[in-house]
Amino acid sequence: MKKRKYKMIEVNRQGEVWVFAEQYEGSLGEVPLELLGRGRLLADKLGVKLSAVLAGNKVDTLVDELAAFGAEKIYHVENTDLAHYQTISYTKVLCQLIEKHKPQIVLFGATAIGRDLAPRIASKMRCGLTADCTDLQIEDFTEPRTKEVHSNLLQQIRPAFGGNIIATIINYDRWPQMATVREGVMPMPERNENAKAEVVKETVSISPEDLAIKILEQHREAKKVNLKASRIIVAGGAGVGSKEGFKHIWDLANALGGVPAASRAAVDLGFIDHDYQVGQTGTTVRPALYIAVGISGAIQHTAGMSDSAKVVAINCDPDAPIFGVANFGIVGDYTQVIPKLIKAIREKA
Repeated sequence: MKKRKYKMIEVNRQGEVWVFAEQYEGSLGEVPLELLGRGRLLADKLGVKLSAVLAGNKVDTLVDELAAFGAEKIYHVENTDLAHYQTISYTKVLCQLIEKHKPQIVLFGATAIGRDLAPRIASKMRCGLTADCTDLQIEDFTEPRTKEVHSNLLQQIRPAFGGNIIATIINYDRWPQMATVREGVMPMPERNENAKAEVVKETVSISPEDLAIKILEQHREAKKVNLKASRIIVAGGAGVGSKEGFKHIWDLANALGGVPAASRAAVDLGFIDHDYQVGQTGTTVRPALYIAVGISGAIQHTAGMSDSAKVVAINCDPDAPIFGVANFGIVGDYTQVIPKLIKAIREKA
């Protein structure tokens, strides 16, 4: 079999900003819609169009949804062989579209599919890729050695070295500039029902060699909790001490009409399932009220909850970093504090 060779794309400063519209069985996830919100800001700064790439089978119903969330142009590839995501076939689609239309920025969600697809495309296109970004900006860059100024580059911002530093990564000579972005870190844009998008129908031939796997049956397990949609979250950390101690977390969450959550340390210790994890390697949340119980406040955790409207910290250690991001702090044993809080809540109710 003769392999198709892809050329390195030349720098195109008039190229569009693209968002890969990841979908599953004809339904869009939240992350591509979040990316359209940030993509709108990037495209406006560059003075170019914001476009979405929609590939699949019988996914034309998603065109209006993408337009409502900000896509000005939608590259639509319809093919029965794209009904189920496979790495090789979807890589072929994206690479051919990139070669043809030469976008300057391509964004993917840092999902299971995005983390599989984006590196393959970056390898084929011989361009850079920054994974798990938490912020994206457009800024100028001056090369330290040559003092050459590169205007309007994508600043790809992400935690590095275990979350101990925030790194800003740029790519000035190999395009498109590509990044995967963590789910929940970008605010969801407002929906505009009256918005319309230009639809560009594209055709990409899929050969049997592009379909290395035959999917016989699929099983998809739903998450146990939707932390992103919760207005009140009570999160426990390693300081809770045990799985039994997490009963206090559940009790307080139930009393407030909220949901329980946890730091990575608590999840790693087996106190609660990973679906409840908040932080750099969990879910990013923005609730109206976030109560952190027995959580030290490491940057890996606060990166996922620092945008909460109000933060209450309960911790025995008065020097715990979590108090630095909390609006209200309670120094004390949670086993004594939480029952008193629950009693006060129920008496007031």
